[in-house]
Amino acid sequence: MLNIEGLDELSQMNNVQQLIYYVQQNGPYLWDQFVRHFLISIYGVLFAALVAIPLGFYIARHSKLADWVVGAANVIQTIPSLAMLSILMLGFGIGVNTVIITVFLYSLLPIVKNTYAGVKSVDNALIDAAKGMGMTRWQQTYKVELPMALSVIMAGLRNALVVAIGVTAIGTFVGAGGLGDIIQRGVNASQGGAIILAGAIPTALMAVAADLVLAWLERKLNPASRISR
Repeated sequence: MLNIEGLDELSQMNNVQQLIYYVQQNGPYLWDQFVRHFLISIYGVLFAALVAIPLGFYIARHSKLADWVVGAANVIQTIPSLAMLSILMLGFGIGVNTVIITVFLYSLLPIVKNTYAGVKSVDNALIDAAKGMGMTRWQQTYKVELPMALSVIMAGLRNALVVAIGVTAIGTFVGAGGLGDIIQRGVNASQGGAIILAGAIPTALMAVAADLVLAWLERKLNPASRISR
């Protein structure tokens, strides 16, 4: 339950003061929703990665399928997120699972596309050298192609996670909770500016932090940066 008391005193505060007061009074609730929001986003992206990365490798070796697979993922991406949630809610009901499935679907395109691009960018001379050393197809994948394509795949994961955090914010409309739930409470309140900020600011900071961390990992995994060291 939200705990906002002293309405007369609050009405005389500006939005920043109200925000500080709200956070002080509802810190545990805010933290719970922050963790819930992050986990929903992470689970959706991880499940998508488990499907999309192997699929990206597969279509890189069967190029005739690439346009079909990427095209299908593009179609999913064009559906507005609120419409997607509404459609999936009819099949899976309200709650967290519907949002995770939505995040999963929206994460497919950037991960598949980047995995495909990363694998196709591997120099054929390296593949020929691996074959000359007697490596099996599986050994070529995890010893040559995957390390060389990893930074590009990470860029896809980075894009997917940032999008996922935004999509999860509207999961409140299907009862999933998260920081979007706080934003909605603020919208419904008569003087809810501070409550909106209490949900919007952590959402924005989460997206920025995730982008910065994955961008750092992307640079670290880039073969050019590893060679330069």
